[in-house]
Amino acid sequence: MQWKPRSWALAFTAMLTVMHLRAADHGPVFGLATPTNPKGGWSFDLAVNGRSGTAANLEALFSYGVTQSLKLSVSGPVVFQPDPYPRSSVTANTPISGDFSGLGWWRFQKKDFVGKRVESTAVTGILAPGPQGETGVYRGLHSGPGYLVGGVTGVASRSYYVWVGASYQRYAESSGDRRPDLLTYTAVYGYRPLSWRTDYPRWDWRIFGEMTGERTGQIQRLSTALPGSQARQIFFGPSVLGVYRAIGIEAGMQFPLYRDIGPLFPKERYRFTVNFAYFF
Repeated sequence: MQWKPRSWALAFTAMLTVMHLRAADHGPVFGLATPTNPKGGWSFDLAVNGRSGTAANLEALFSYGVTQSLKLSVSGPVVFQPDPYPRSSVTANTPISGDFSGLGWWRFQKKDFVGKRVESTAVTGILAPGPQGETGVYRGLHSGPGYLVGGVTGVASRSYYVWVGASYQRYAESSGDRRPDLLTYTAVYGYRPLSWRTDYPRWDWRIFGEMTGERTGQIQRLSTALPGSQARQIFFGPSVLGVYRAIGIEAGMQFPLYRDIGPLFPKERYRFTVNFAYFF
């Protein structure tokens, strides 16, 4: 079979379109979102997360699309500075900072309308504490494995995005100690201005406003709950996402709107993340 120049051009255009669609499904950087990988599609995310300049880690995330609606992911960190603040995931797509995870994402509901789609995704998986040393009130605290369950729903169109979701993390007891459980809830609004809606070979940009709420339970040490170790916080801030073919780059920063923490923790003034994603 002989391929004509027109056939090669159509095949090349189709390949670029698929690569762009894979990258275009990338969501917000702090909050939960519904997109999953296409069937057979891999993605790799590498993020730097920080909290008030005194805690930082590098997080790697591999994801694979088993089907159009089922995604599996594994993540692992490199901790530069241990985290003395109330436990947080910082980015809701990965577990508590410093932990390893294996998660499954199932998009169980999807309805297409003219110019938009409404969908819902559930997530669950296992967590494993990392080998890094702890600091502050967590120093010397033992921890067993844990689990994560959650869900998110929302609407996405060419011009705007809205997602709301929540997740819950809990750990098993080890040597009479237990890490605090963590309830995280997020709300995201995204906007894609008309002048930013471009395709390859130009960058495609969108901006988000992201809210993250967290309720952290008490630390258990030697089978006794530690008074003053619970916390409630709400953060809000902007983020921006740029997509170029199979590459996605996004960054964001959040600041506290509400804080109710015990005397055992320092106050977190801000948090940030910078994420690089590649789809293949």
